[in-house]
Amino acid sequence: METLRELLLPAVASGRRGRAVEAALRDAIRTGRLTTGTRLPSSRDLARQLGVARGTVTALYEQLTAEGYLLSKHGSGTRVASLDRDGPDLRAATAKPPQWEFDLRPGLPALSAFPRTEWLAAEREALNAMPDLGLGYPDPTGHPAFRAELAGYLGRVRALPSSPDDIVVTSGAAEALSLLADALPDQRIAVEDPSHPGQAALLRDHGLEPVGIPVDDKGIDVGALAASGCSTVVVTAAHQFPLGIALHPERRRQLLSWATETGGLVVEDDYDAEHRYDRPALGAMRALAPEHVAYLGSVSKVLAPALRIGWLIPPRRLRDTVARVKHMHDLGCPPLPQAALAHLIATGGYDRHLRRTRRLYRARRDALIEALALRLPHWQPIGIAAGLHLVVRLPSGTDDVRLQETLAAAGVHAPALSTYSHTASGYPGLVLGYAALAPDRLRAAVERIAGYSPGPTRPGRNRPHSED
Repeated sequence: METLRELLLPAVASGRRGRAVEAALRDAIRTGRLTTGTRLPSSRDLARQLGVARGTVTALYEQLTAEGYLLSKHGSGTRVASLDRDGPDLRAATAKPPQWEFDLRPGLPALSAFPRTEWLAAEREALNAMPDLGLGYPDPTGHPAFRAELAGYLGRVRALPSSPDDIVVTSGAAEALSLLADALPDQRIAVEDPSHPGQAALLRDHGLEPVGIPVDDKGIDVGALAASGCSTVVVTAAHQFPLGIALHPERRRQLLSWATETGGLVVEDDYDAEHRYDRPALGAMRALAPEHVAYLGSVSKVLAPALRIGWLIPPRRLRDTVARVKHMHDLGCPPLPQAALAHLIATGGYDRHLRRTRRLYRARRDALIEALALRLPHWQPIGIAAGLHLVVRLPSGTDDVRLQETLAAAGVHAPALSTYSHTASGYPGLVLGYAALAPDRLRAAVERIAGYSPGPTRPGRNRPHSED
């Protein structure tokens, strides 16, 4: 079967290369040589294969998406749409996610705890205070008042001294990583193994090759990183995802030494550092080596992912490039939500919400650990001191993917740890998010899991449960 490069290279030789490549790609889809669902390379990767400008590929992807030949979804890449008499089949883009009786996937905060009243008041205050000129095209690096409040907050809570001018506001942490990927000259980028598969997919979509670096009980293996030949690495140092461990102080020193000695870049994904229960807060690594660490954060785990408010603090050598890429991408994030969040931080509402949710999540975590100890005592909870999820280590020899599938059929969404790995190594486990479910729901979920789990279990016993 012909590769996409082989299909399109003859068109590159023509005088009007952009139009010719577009026509060739359209024809390949029409004739079925590119089948429905085929994932296309990122614009950067295809431009490199064909020897054309990346803007040429971006433009033709946008045109064919508008015509219905392609489906493009942020974070999932570009795929060939299904064509029939009635036009493109958009079911793949609009399919509803499955509904689970017990959804234990990690990463979701308690959406019902969102401070609606305080947020509405903050939005109203922000709109009343915003001058007419503030409703024009925004500063692409972010609303100045929000960047100022955020710089103060990060200095106070994450021991991260920074100027508002260092910060670029993004549409969540995913866009922050995307902007960095577009600004880097690298073709290979190191990621923790295990780590979030969506992160690796995003990097691939931007033309980079993720290289898994093993993580042990002290964090990322810096020796393996140095041997990989990569000059950029993405780490979750404060609370490794998904294992939940904090990067050991000695490993921190080794990682920063690697960056300073090689000129490398550490991308510090600080996705949920505010949520901690049994250990003190850890300062951000960027404070120790600001010219070698890019810092990512968002409000997705504190308030709600739907707000799409994140931030990136790159080394100053990359700041102008990142700001330019952000400007070309979408002209900047909406200023009104940023102004509302600035008001919430300035008036203490953000801190009050964090105090409430820390108590809430601690109670939910304790309920899950207690239920696991009661019904599945041979399972070992790991990474319980912080965050919104924990990992349960399963008995050796357990097929965690098969267990995930069995539980899914029983109405429980409990992701297998091996689905987060880049290699076949590691122990079997489940990654269980607890923040979105009340204690009694968590106990009921464990009861359901115990009924379908291999190995010994203890019978449940009736007893009163405190409400969340």
